[in-house]
This record gives sequence, C-alpha cells and structure tokens, in this order.
Amino acid sequence: MKRHFIIMNWNADTPYNDLPLLPPKQELETKAVLKQCVKSRTAVERINQAVDHLPNPSLLINILPLLEAKASSEIENIVTTSDAMFRSSLLEKGTSDFATKEAMNYREALYEGFRSMQQRPLNTMTAELICSVIKGCDMHVRAIPGTNLRNEQLAQTIYTPPVGENILRDKLSNWERFIHQELGDLDPLVVIAISHYQFEAIHPFTDGNGRTGRILNLLQLVSSELLSQPILYHSRSIIRRKSEYYQFLNRVTSHEQWEPWILYMLETIEEAAEWTFRKIQEIRELRHKTKVELREKFPRFYSTEFIDVLFHQPYCRIQDVVEAGIAKRQAASVYLKELVNYGLLAEEKIGREKLFVHKQYLALLLNES
Repeated sequence: MKRHFIIMNWNADTPYNDLPLLPPKQELETKAVLKQCVKSRTAVERINQAVDHLPNPSLLINILPLLEAKASSEIENIVTTSDAMFRSSLLEKGTSDFATKEAMNYREALYEGFRSMQQRPLNTMTAELICSVIKGCDMHVRAIPGTNLRNEQLAQTIYTPPVGENILRDKLSNWERFIHQELGDLDPLVVIAISHYQFEAIHPFTDGNGRTGRILNLLQLVSSELLSQPILYHSRSIIRRKSEYYQFLNRVTSHEQWEPWILYMLETIEEAAEWTFRKIQEIRELRHKTKVELREKFPRFYSTEFIDVLFHQPYCRIQDVVEAGIAKRQAASVYLKELVNYGLLAEEKIGREKLFVHKQYLALLLNES
C-alpha cells in the first residue's frame, strides 16, 4: 500500500537529523518502476553499442562531459554556452567568465571522480574530491550549522538538512553501504535514484551538492557496469523537467512518496540515453563523411590522426596538429588554412590564440533537438 501522509518528524525549518537511513522501508520496485527500468536499461545499453562502433571512442569523454557540465551548472542557475566551453577548453589562459569557469570545473571534477574509481570505490572521499574541484577549493563534510534551502520568491525555507559533522558522516556511511551492498534484485538504476535523493537530502557540503550528486549518478552508472564511460547527457533531461526535479525530491522528504521520484529519474535517464545515442550516431556519420571528403580532396595530408584532431572537439589549434605528430608547425598551419579556404573550417582569433572551428561539427553539438 502506498503511503501519502505527511511525515510527522519533519519540518522544513528544522534540521532533518531524523532523515531515515537506507534502504527505504517500503516497496520500491512497483510494477510501474519495473516496467520503466526495462526501457531505461535498454536505452543505456544502446549507448555502449554505439560507442563500440566508433573508430575512436575516446573522443566522447572530451565532448559529452562538456555538454553535461554546461547543463548541470545551468540547473544551479550558472549559465554559459557550449560554444564558450569548447573554446575555453583550448585557450591557454582559459576564460575570465565566472559561469564558464564553474562549468569547466564541473567537467574536470567528473574526470577526477572517474579516475579516482581506479583506486577506490565510490565513497564520501570521492564526493569531497568532486566538490573540491567544482568549487576550486578544499571542500569537506560541513561541520557548521546554518545551511538551508530557500525559495526566495516565496521568502520561505523549503528544507533544512541535517546538522552536525558526526551525524552527516554517519548518514554518508549508510549511503555508501547502500550503494555497494548486495540488495537482491534491486535494479542498479533504482539504486541510483534512491541514493541521489539521499545524497541531496544529507546535503553534506556548504555548496556544490547538486552538481556533486549528478556527477555521482554518472559514476554509479560506470560502477554498475551499465556504462563504460561517464558520457550520459543526463542534466539536459533534468533541465527540461527542472520543476519536477525539485518537486519530487521534496515529496520524498515530506510524504515519503518514492515511486514518483524513482520514475522521474528513470524517465530522465531513458530520455538522456536516447538523446546521447542519437548524438553519437550523428558524430559517427559526420566523422565518416569528413574522412571521405578529406581523403578525396586533400590526400597530401589526410590521415586518421588528422581526423582525430578535427573530432577531438569542434575547435582545434595548430599546436594540436603538431602534438599529434602529423606535421611541424609551418606545415600544420598550411593544412588548416587550406581547410579554411575549402570551407570545412573557420578561423577565429581570441586574444593571441588562433582557433579553427569545424563548423558542421559545432552545429551538430549545439543542436539540442
């Protein structure tokens, strides 16, 4: 039987030190949840299949996390553009734009978290590492009170997370055990949905919790062997249903309504997986088209390595061609200029940096439809 009563020991203005431990004491895998699990897992599995058919799968770990970083930051009202992030990732001095810097930090945090999984499983230390990179300073489980979530338009507190470092660490230890223990037939996607709620409810840091939690979602997909790389563009789907994200999170807290939240997470994962799959297919097709075009029109300098440089991301530099071992600087400059004259690339000068943009590739990545 579903429970829809208000939880008596919760009050939005009072630290929720009685936040229940995991797992929740109710049926989680309802008929609707199990049905959606099948659809979501099928969509995620197609991403791995698409990656396996790419000549150079490693290019995705550079491209898709940039898009995810931009979208996840936007959920927190930190707004930049994908184009600005692509440019910034190549500029030696980066960017002075605050929003772009924050989003670039998100991508680096995802990389650091992914690399850390080679040494240890996901845990509280992973979360602290991720949050520290996002914020650009050492972030640890908070030891001070005063953190709450407010609706500024209504001028009211909507949630006050637990306080006290020992309490937070105890709840995080329980969160870790839930992620890693054997839970019978509980689907890994259901585990991700439940653990994401719990992490956000614990709210262990003074800032950066939402972005840290969404990176942990991607890393859990890898840890559960559902994805080989953290390349799901999940935050795009959350942005499209942003109000529901907060609404369903809050309904778990206030009414213990788990099913709508789990279904929401499963549905957004399915939508994100379908979008990511189609985008990988489009990248593959454009890469093949560009390869054929260069091989026919520019056999003098065509090579697989050159194609890899053009598709590492939509912007490249003369130095990228040099570092790939394709040509020395003068020849590399000539090759790129020939592609500009042909119309495949466009040249941009930003400060002292000269960038070359693959126009079709950039348009493909900026197209959110």
